[in-house]
Amino acid sequence: MVNDVVNAGNALSVFDFDGTLTKRDSFVPFLRFAFGKRVFAQRLIRLVIPTLKCIGRKVTRDELKELLIHTFLTNVDAQWVEKKAAEFCDRYWTRLMRPSGLIAVASQVNSGAIVTICSASPAMVLKPFADKLGIRLIGTNLEVKDGMLTGRINGHNCRCGQKVKRLEAEYGPLSSYHLRAWGDTRGDYEMLAAAQEAYWRHFHGAWSKRNPPLAKIRQLKGK
Repeated sequence: MVNDVVNAGNALSVFDFDGTLTKRDSFVPFLRFAFGKRVFAQRLIRLVIPTLKCIGRKVTRDELKELLIHTFLTNVDAQWVEKKAAEFCDRYWTRLMRPSGLIAVASQVNSGAIVTICSASPAMVLKPFADKLGIRLIGTNLEVKDGMLTGRINGHNCRCGQKVKRLEAEYGPLSSYHLRAWGDTRGDYEMLAAAQEAYWRHFHGAWSKRNPPLAKIRQLKGK
């Protein structure tokens, strides 16, 4: 386990969600759960070509995420999504969450640190998980007008440099904190680089921790 926070009064502990606290992605399984297998499959077909373009680097991950949200969440009642998110959390909590991650979150909460999830997944979907963990949440915000989702992101996808910007918008300069960060993908590099203590795939098996991107993270830290 990670050592206790040295100075809990200014300690900020930040956890990525998908793949870090969970065993796999949560957003796509949520969409399948919420819309049902038939509708999910029908709509997913529209994303085959954009996904192939993303693999070929002709479409960015952010653009693909925007297309996914537009395909599934245009003119959808926001309260319905919130209700489905709560049901999804209740049903899939045990299957999704990493036990070692839950222990680490509880340890940070008990130490007195400010503890938050910082994720690219929609905050609306992750809120029940954050509430159950008893911690704060920063995620990608979805645009809502007159109670309906527009199918667009409000602001930016919360990954890479946007994670640092969102954390600073919420908590002020990160240099004011003893920052600990846990992540598992390229989207977490900047957040890990900003931390005094960075944990790469900390809750994964040994095989997935091979070749950690320490050089790339240190390079970002030096900028």
